Amino acid sequence: ALKPAMAGLRAFNMKGINLTIPHKIEVLNYLDEIAPDAQLMGAVNTVRVENGKLIGENTDGKGFLRSLRDDAGMDPSGNHVVILGAGGAARAIAVELALAGAEQITIVNRTADRGGALADLINQKTNVKAIFHHWTDVYALPGITDILVNATSIGLFPDVEAKPNIQYDTITSQMVVCDVIPNPPRTLFLAEAEGRGANTLDGLGMLVYQGAIGFEMWTGQKAPVAAMHQALANVFDR
Repeated sequence: ALKPAMAGLRAFNMKGINLTIPHKIEVLNYLDEIAPDAQLMGAVNTVRVENGKLIGENTDGKGFLRSLRDDAGMDPSGNHVVILGAGGAARAIAVELALAGAEQITIVNRTADRGGALADLINQKTNVKAIFHHWTDVYALPGITDILVNATSIGLFPDVEAKPNIQYDTITSQMVVCDVIPNPPRTLFLAEAEGRGANTLDGLGMLVYQGAIGFEMWTGQKAPVAAMHQALANVFDR
């Protein structure tokens, strides 16, 4: 069903579409061009039509980066990053943070082959050093950590009592601690980090900005970010 839908984009002269699971990888087969960062990630969540060409983009990592800069006031350039998880969100975030000049990225994941593959990708395709840590036990953050990202689904509604298996007393007030989960916005993971004085960033911003960036690609207009954020906050405010 995806192939005719993509043909329909051209036929109806549409500006573009947003895609989600399970279409993010299959769509690569039906595009004329793929943006370099989306190519690295091996996944597309946004398609824009330009002069009859279907161009694949990935705004997930871009959305996270914009939220990190605008909402948390933190630029990844020169900073040490730890990412929990190695799925689609982790991949998108790792690639964008590497392209934005992070000093070092540590991938912490339970599945060794998946986590190792992501670290290899960053090492081989960007100028950033990546390290893989096999997450078999409670994980203690290195003291040099500047940015910690939970890119797993641990703590996602309805499993709100769950939190990633890390040593929470290794979080310091010097760190920016981020969660990609938008529902609930204040996860137990973020509450723990907040209690240790860290600057925290919830997943609402990433969700809003990934859509806003797509909107801007299609329309050339600034997206109504504040209204989008409020609408999502209303939905997830339980």
